[in-house]
Amino acid sequence: MRILFFDCDSTLSSIEGIDELARLRGGEVFNSVERMTREAMDGGVPIEEIFARRLELICPTRAELAAIGRLYVENIEPEAVGALASARAMGWSPVILSGGFRQAILPLAFHLGIDRVEAVDIFFNGDGSYCDFGRECPTTRAHGKNQVIVSIKAGHDVEKTVMVGDGASDLETLADVDLFVGFGRYIVREKVKAGAGAYIMRLGELPALLQTL
Repeated sequence: MRILFFDCDSTLSSIEGIDELARLRGGEVFNSVERMTREAMDGGVPIEEIFARRLELICPTRAELAAIGRLYVENIEPEAVGALASARAMGWSPVILSGGFRQAILPLAFHLGIDRVEAVDIFFNGDGSYCDFGRECPTTRAHGKNQVIVSIKAGHDVEKTVMVGDGASDLETLADVDLFVGFGRYIVREKVKAGAGAYIMRLGELPALLQTL
C-alpha cells in the first residue's frame, strides 16, 4: 500500500478556510485570525497556541462551515484531479490530512474521490451555533500530523508514504514519510521550501516525483 497525504488549505484548494470564516466577522477579526494563521504556518508559533483562540473569535455556525465547503470546491487546485488520477494509476491511495475542519473539507474530498479525511471536527448546538471543536484531534497541535501518519502506518501494510503541503505543520512530517513535497502555488513559505525533500508549484508536477519512489 502506498499512501499519499495531502494538506487541504492552500494545497488542494487555494483558500485558507479559517481565514474565509474570519472574513465573515469583519476586518478586525479577519486581520487577527489571518496573522495567527500565517505565524503558525510559517513556523513562528505552535499551532496549539492559536487553534482555540481563532475559533473563539469566529464561533462559526454549521451553515457557515457548509459555505466554506462550497468555496473549497469552487477554488480547487486546477491540476488536482489530473494529478490524483495519475497517482492512483501508480498505486497511490490519497488521504487528506489537515488542521482544517472536517465538515468543510468533506465536500472537496467527495469531489476528488478521497475517502479518508483526517481533520478537526466542529461541534454545534441544536440551533446550528458553534459549541466546540474536537480538542483531542492530533492536528490541533504541533506534530499532530506525524501522529496520524505513524498511526496509519502501524495499522496497514504500508510500502511508501508521501506528504504534500504548504505549511510548517506539513514540514514537520518530514521524518515520518519517505518524501515530503512542499507546495508553493498559492504561498511560498521559505522555511518549507528550504526543508522540503522536493518543492513544486503545481500539482501536475507531483506524478513525476512519485515515479521516482
